[in-house]
Amino acid sequence: MMLRRLFLVLAVVCCIPALHAADSSRSAVASAHPLATAAGTATLARGGNAFDAAVAVAAALAVVEPYSSGLGGGGFFLLHRASDRHQVMIDARETAPSGIEVRHFFDAQGRPIKDATTRGGTAAAIPGLPAGIAHLAQRYGTLSLRETLAPAIRLAREGFKTDQRYARIAKLREAMLRATPGTAVFLDDGRAPAPGFMLRQPGLADTLEHIARDGAGGFYQGAVAQDLVAAVNAAGGIWRPEDLAAYRVIEREPVRIVYRGAAITAAALPSAGGIALAQVLGMLGHFPQADVQQPEAAHLVAEALRRAFRDRTRLGDPDQVAVPVSELLGKNKLNQYVKSIDRNRATPLPPVFPDEGGAGSRNTTHFSIVDAAGNRVAATLTINLLFGAGFVGGGTGVLLNNEMDDFTLRADVANSFRLRGGEANAVAPGKRPLSSMTPTFVEDDKGVLILGAPGGSRIISQVLLATLEYLRNPQVDIQRLVAMPRYHHQYWPDQLEIEPEGFSEQWRNALEAKGHQLRVVNRKWGNMQVVFQPKGEGAAQAASDPRGSDVAWY
Repeated sequence: MMLRRLFLVLAVVCCIPALHAADSSRSAVASAHPLATAAGTATLARGGNAFDAAVAVAAALAVVEPYSSGLGGGGFFLLHRASDRHQVMIDARETAPSGIEVRHFFDAQGRPIKDATTRGGTAAAIPGLPAGIAHLAQRYGTLSLRETLAPAIRLAREGFKTDQRYARIAKLREAMLRATPGTAVFLDDGRAPAPGFMLRQPGLADTLEHIARDGAGGFYQGAVAQDLVAAVNAAGGIWRPEDLAAYRVIEREPVRIVYRGAAITAAALPSAGGIALAQVLGMLGHFPQADVQQPEAAHLVAEALRRAFRDRTRLGDPDQVAVPVSELLGKNKLNQYVKSIDRNRATPLPPVFPDEGGAGSRNTTHFSIVDAAGNRVAATLTINLLFGAGFVGGGTGVLLNNEMDDFTLRADVANSFRLRGGEANAVAPGKRPLSSMTPTFVEDDKGVLILGAPGGSRIISQVLLATLEYLRNPQVDIQRLVAMPRYHHQYWPDQLEIEPEGFSEQWRNALEAKGHQLRVVNRKWGNMQVVFQPKGEGAAQAASDPRGSDVAWY
């Protein structure tokens, strides 16, 4: 029955040869949409490796999850190549256009212009995802872009039936999507569609075909680039053709952490996630291992997060800012933090200095993949807020990001996720905004865990809690990892955020008694995607967050 369901899903994407059980048992794909998961499994079935599958999944998500990621956005791909254990992070983060200045976001009286970083042309940074998938395919894949992009092209050209999640998010952004002609494609006669609406995106299909034929040049040069520049500038932006032509992905050394015998690999700058994980785990390693869902352990996690997020304000694009990584991860710094933690009381810290910077994305998507050879990918992609900047780049079908909101405009101006900062993350031409995206590998005696999630600054705490639970428990239950209740602290505002379900009155009272100000968020957050490949001959497993309408396959 399970095998029959698999073939039915795959048939939606493309016709493929039968998947051999001997090859599939060690492979797994988890993504935020069943059609994207099917695109990845179909690619593996065609003989592609995990990197080919990552291209297929990323492109399919650009079609079926337009509110979360897409060709108009960017992200980070964390890779492990099994043949030589090479690990690298592909930085496909967006960059600020060369003509943009911080003054473009303030009026004559020095007040922030409403929506300047979230709507229209000034909100859009130069996309990185098209270059990212082209680089991934050419450097690490075995199949051509024509093959790996075929499922996404078919979904964009022929259409797919939208689900309840799409209907709900489109309703939230209905007014914004009505405001510009290019976004009418996402609506049904000007209104948010009901589930089952057939969404067709012919312009996006054409752009994907340009990339399939010409690689990154099909997006960053020629007709597509010209159309994008014209559309962004007509919407108030300041893009130049050379901004697109000059875009390059960067291969970066990941952050490596050793914690209680496990080897953890996480995203590097301009992601704040890896450094934050390293700091928090470095602090928690001084305390006995405990269940993070219990009040005593939750207090310690919150205190460690509070300190890491304060230091987050010192981070920025490592190619433009001197970031004191060695100091932040040094034993002296972490030992001082450990000594400052009171196990019985929340300890308020001094305010953020006005010259420190930091920001983060609010909405994203994540997928995790492992193939039979042991190659693996953890990728977190984004266009920032739901449906990005709210407009499509001319006839390209590309929905543009609003990543300029991830920069720091001024120390007293918070971004959409209530994060403040300063010079380290200030707007500058060609600069990459700081991010919270944290694709991660956790490897121990049990096997390897591949994980990540969307959720803005809460990405870091989601990955942290899942990692701690995985390492604490000798039995691997990845369904529990993606479903467990979540809490979060990000230094400012001084609140311990908790999901509306999963925390008893006794738990809340215990944290409040220690001086924590609890804030119950009115909805659950995140959409974690996890893959686990055990050591030895055991079958790989995949799990998708029950908070989203997702499908995991293994």
